[in-house]
Amino acid sequence: MTTQIYVNLPVKDLKRSNSFFESLGFQLNPKFSNDQASCVILGENIFAMLLVESFFKTFTNKSICDATKSTEILVCLSCESRSRVDELVQKAIAAGGLTTRSPQDQGFMYGHGFEDLDGHIWELIYIEPGK
Repeated sequence: MTTQIYVNLPVKDLKRSNSFFESLGFQLNPKFSNDQASCVILGENIFAMLLVESFFKTFTNKSICDATKSTEILVCLSCESRSRVDELVQKAIAAGGLTTRSPQDQGFMYGHGFEDLDGHIWELIYIEPGK
């Protein structure tokens, strides 16, 4: 069996968050989506579960971090090219997201990122093959 990863994130407005991630080109898995949660397919075995805050609270006794004020997690996704990194950041901004910082070019690795509508930080990197 292949290990899969499901990153669970609390969201304030599920429909708005669904639209945001769909505008970036990601698909939702309807088998794992309903009015309380959506499963965003990030890769073959990588998924983001967007959980309405009230539903998210059923999985923890801790308070939910306000990601617009504190960093709870950095999600980093690899991309197939520098242009794909830039494309996703541009799409995120057009869909209402924010840039988190300037692009970082370290020669062998290029990265940039964005904050989604709930303030979760998504880092995107391209690593030059063979370097």
